Amino acid sequence: MEQVVSPELSQPITTLPASSLVPDEIDAAFATSTIDLISAPLNPRILHITDEFFAPASNLLTPTPPISRPGVFVETGAWYDGWETRRHNPAESDSVIIRLGPAAGRAAGVEIDTAFFTGNHAPEVSVEGAYEPDSDSGDERVLREEYPWQEILGRRACEPSRRHAWRVGPGQEGAYEGEKVTHVRLRIFSDGGVARFRLYGHAVPVWAGAGAASGVGAGAGAGAGEEEVLELSAATNGGIATASSDQHYGKAANLLLPGRGKDMGDGWETKRSRAAGHVDWAVVRLGARGKVRRVVVDTMHFRGNFPREVRISLGDFPAKAGEGEADGMGRMRVASGDSRWVEVASRDEMKPDTEFEFVEGKNLRDVEERAWTHAKLTMIPDGGVKRFRIFGTRA
Repeated sequence: MEQVVSPELSQPITTLPASSLVPDEIDAAFATSTIDLISAPLNPRILHITDEFFAPASNLLTPTPPISRPGVFVETGAWYDGWETRRHNPAESDSVIIRLGPAAGRAAGVEIDTAFFTGNHAPEVSVEGAYEPDSDSGDERVLREEYPWQEILGRRACEPSRRHAWRVGPGQEGAYEGEKVTHVRLRIFSDGGVARFRLYGHAVPVWAGAGAASGVGAGAGAGAGEEEVLELSAATNGGIATASSDQHYGKAANLLLPGRGKDMGDGWETKRSRAAGHVDWAVVRLGARGKVRRVVVDTMHFRGNFPREVRISLGDFPAKAGEGEADGMGRMRVASGDSRWVEVASRDEMKPDTEFEFVEGKNLRDVEERAWTHAKLTMIPDGGVKRFRIFGTRA
């Protein structure tokens, strides 16, 4: 099937303005309005590394914060949870080239974390982008020495053992109209170590043909004249967890990751509740307004801490000028208690390690021929869920 990208994605990348953030501002700036486009669970690919003698570049993409293991040594020297290159680099810089996890993305921010790199951190960094939607030939082109990389973040100084972040894009506020990239290149001048590299932004799906779409978790191929069902909520298709009641042990954003994960740590888990009538909830903005056909709630790895019950609600909240509170991508943020939510499914007896399916025409009600922009998962009274998947067709 022919893969086509929205026409606006063909525009060339231009230099983005940037403004810096202090460490305490970073999570608030990006957590509920963007995703990390190169986070390891989204399956990005490292295409090229100039050097990784002391510590591998793959550590840059780890979603959890860096850790330290003082006194632990490996064959090449002290163990580091990050990327570290040799000393005395004769070239201007070391670099790593990464293909994003989603098909493409719009850049809203950059984070460089030098945690635990004290006498060996990279003193300066820069970030560049490329838009090459063809996965094979594009990967080959960006590896050419003369490739015309475009600046996302100009050369910036970094301090030892510190989180650094910058907004990039129009107005330096991470607007949805930011740049489109498929690849990024991190350069460090001239060598040294970086613990984590995060490219915050919004996934741009690649639609499969006219009127249909493909994405992570898509169902079986559509027949002639039928729209193909895709995972409207997937992070790689533009879904974002915009709000939650609590994420003490695990982030609500994990609900939208591909696959079933590796352990309890990559799901959404709240703290224990003690008050009568307590519920926890998470709100998800779908990557595209669509007609919902199927919903999956997965309790994989949650064995003694899955919720007792769940409720699933849908809402149609198209963004309108001056309506509601805008999120960091210029779209309306929806309140969990909004009266326009419609409960479409429930389950009173949850179980561990199970994918619970809710299907149109069976146990998914009031969804026929209606289009939705948001979904809400409610846990009663609390607990943990691995994935929350909304499948449907674009409206």
